[in-house]
Amino acid sequence: MNALVSFILHPLIPVNVGYDDDEQTGIDVVYPLTIFFAFGIWLVVQRYHKMHNSAVPFYHAIPAAADPKWESVAIQNPHLESHLDKEEIMPHIEVPGRRYITSFDPATGLHLGISIADSEEEIQNKIIQAGEAQKEWSHTTFTQRRRVIRSLMKWLVDNQEVCARVACRDSGKTLIDAALGEILTTCSKMEWLINHGEDVLKPQTRAGNFMLSYKKSQVVYEPLGVVAAIVSWNYPLHNAWSPILAAIFAGNGVVLKCSENVIWSTTWFVGAIQECLRVCGHDADLVQVVCCYPEQADALTKSPLIKHITFIGSEEVGRKIARAATEHLTPVTLELGGKDPAIVLPGTDLNKWAPLWLRGIFQNMGQNCIGIERLIVHSSQYDELHDILSERITKLRVGSVLAPSPEGYVSTIDCGSMISRDRFPALEKIIRDAEEAGARVEGGVTYNHVYLENGAYFTPSLVGPVDSSMDIAQHELFAPIAVLMPYETIEEAVEIANGTRYGLGASVFGPDQRQALKVAKQLECGMVSINDFGVFYVNQDLPFGGTKYSGYGRFGGPEGLRSLTNVKAIMVDRWPSLVQTSIPKVLDYPMRSLFQSWEFSSGLIRFLRAARK
Repeated sequence: MNALVSFILHPLIPVNVGYDDDEQTGIDVVYPLTIFFAFGIWLVVQRYHKMHNSAVPFYHAIPAAADPKWESVAIQNPHLESHLDKEEIMPHIEVPGRRYITSFDPATGLHLGISIADSEEEIQNKIIQAGEAQKEWSHTTFTQRRRVIRSLMKWLVDNQEVCARVACRDSGKTLIDAALGEILTTCSKMEWLINHGEDVLKPQTRAGNFMLSYKKSQVVYEPLGVVAAIVSWNYPLHNAWSPILAAIFAGNGVVLKCSENVIWSTTWFVGAIQECLRVCGHDADLVQVVCCYPEQADALTKSPLIKHITFIGSEEVGRKIARAATEHLTPVTLELGGKDPAIVLPGTDLNKWAPLWLRGIFQNMGQNCIGIERLIVHSSQYDELHDILSERITKLRVGSVLAPSPEGYVSTIDCGSMISRDRFPALEKIIRDAEEAGARVEGGVTYNHVYLENGAYFTPSLVGPVDSSMDIAQHELFAPIAVLMPYETIEEAVEIANGTRYGLGASVFGPDQRQALKVAKQLECGMVSINDFGVFYVNQDLPFGGTKYSGYGRFGGPEGLRSLTNVKAIMVDRWPSLVQTSIPKVLDYPMRSLFQSWEFSSGLIRFLRAARK
């Protein structure tokens, strides 16, 4: 015992102080042995953690179309059922009575493949398969779930260029748009789940009250079972992975319904998750992909086996899903459209923030739910801002990063294509209407690319001045269009910002952060950035969602993760052998005297109330 105490105190006590020679010799012998023993324990612990926490490598075959030199059949005016117009792209064997979906590169019109749309029966089977796999998955530890997430993050970082090219091929975006909107945000999601997911979902002890001081209160977060995610096409990697990662970390199985526009890339991206589950020793059926036409969607949204639905998309479709979910009172999180304002306060350095505004407007060709849809600027700075933006916007280059040009493979593309040409007539009309109402327009038309005649390109545009009475100020554009709206007073700027049916995100820019924050608190939205754009999404600790017609519920952050669980309150006796709840005789059924029962009850309330004072 003396030797052990000496070892503990050894670094603090000078040698030979307070010890005779025999005791000092004992210390000299024990010290290296203890160090060796402690180092051995450390090695065992490190090996254990590495065995259970380190990323597991896996291989996922790269699709040939991810290569910029890949060649395919060009489709003129491509659409989801192009196979009906171009028989040579149909599979050799057709399934009678089934509908097909054509996948194509919207930037080039190149044919990617043909998929069979899921039937109601196939959707039902996929839900059942996910449910069977979830029964075992629900018993996994957070350590096991973290390992899956960590393995996926390593794979994504190691294969980020391939993943970016796959996203570009199916959605027409640029590599930079993919890096920022697909890779960076998804890595942020995984990092947050790894570092904080368990803390959010582990049982919590809650405070009680004086009356129940003999009880302990706890909240546990249990898996729901199988949940669904119905997501949009604008970010095929992130919109697929984000809800899947949250769902499986919470212990659920998940059925993802992707947009028909990006079934080619989504199948591959989700295939990586399924392969990761396999190599980590879990059932890959836990995650299912569904792609169907709207007529078959009720098989998912009205299924009694689906316990939660996350929807990312348009207001119109969101309403249909919410109505369908009432069939079995399935909870729904809706992230719908946005008309996000960016208020520029007087005195703001326009040149300093112009690059950020351009990124907020033209990132992913404006096809962002939290893209800047309205720049609200003081009238004294309107002309200066118009000139700054005009000079830059007219120089933006559109094209495909995966298509050859006369100079070789394109490396100087600012903006990609849009997902299709379907909305171009409506966009041109809403811009013409604004022009007729007095706005000055630069661009505002379909862009006919000289080398990529089958691509879906729209000219990067600038429209202003715009006032709240114009349709262009009220409707979500989801397009590469900068809308400038002047104001005279701060109160008017807030009124303009709040003057739409939407309330998703917003930004406020100004030289005085306190003033900007004061304005931000007056905005009707779910998220707002001060002197920044969209950073509330990179911080995955924050809930993501909106108000008004932008939807309800939240995904992201503790709120989003817990929404994928059954939040169960549990109360137990603190001292079960000593104190438990009992019914006094005066309150026991059948009651003998209403007067005595009332006197007892009212006296108890007075006592408890007095105890709280």
